[in-house]
Amino acid sequence: MKRSAIFLDRDGTINELVDPRNVTNKLLILPMAAEAIRELNKMGFVVIVITNQAAIARGLLTEHILHEIHESLRLELLRSRAVIDAFYHCPHHPTEAIVSKYNLVCSCRKPATGLIQNAVEDFDINVERSFLIGDMTTDIAAGRAMGIKTILVETGFAGKDKLVTALSDYTSKHLMDAVSIIRQSIK
Repeated sequence: MKRSAIFLDRDGTINELVDPRNVTNKLLILPMAAEAIRELNKMGFVVIVITNQAAIARGLLTEHILHEIHESLRLELLRSRAVIDAFYHCPHHPTEAIVSKYNLVCSCRKPATGLIQNAVEDFDINVERSFLIGDMTTDIAAGRAMGIKTILVETGFAGKDKLVTALSDYTSKHLMDAVSIIRQSIK
């Protein structure tokens, strides 16, 4: 039987926005984010982070360091009994890459759907019973393109990035508010 999932953007949704010029292994988790993820776990959702990480293409971060950051975040959330089942990232940027192997138009950089498609295959996910939560229009556009219900959180960029035009199915103040929306919609 296919599983239901929550696809979460990382920066601005789970943790505070990160200045890519000052990346550290310690991300500041937003208030109530750990509790929200724990509630999603209790509801039986697979919780997957999908994140654009152009800092890799810009030469400000390596994939190895990104994996260390994600492991640190995973462990920090685990202390609150909040489980991230997987992290998927896009290291590419089509115009700002300094590292040549990441200088390309790819199928994984949101609003493209490659990260979501990979997770759907890896975890046997039913997109019609899943949700995507993010703070940017590119997050919402990726979710909508996959037929996933979308929730724009008013943390981080709060949809003011204007990178693409995309309307979310729902809007929430923060991640815990998004959990309430999900709980109501699956009753």
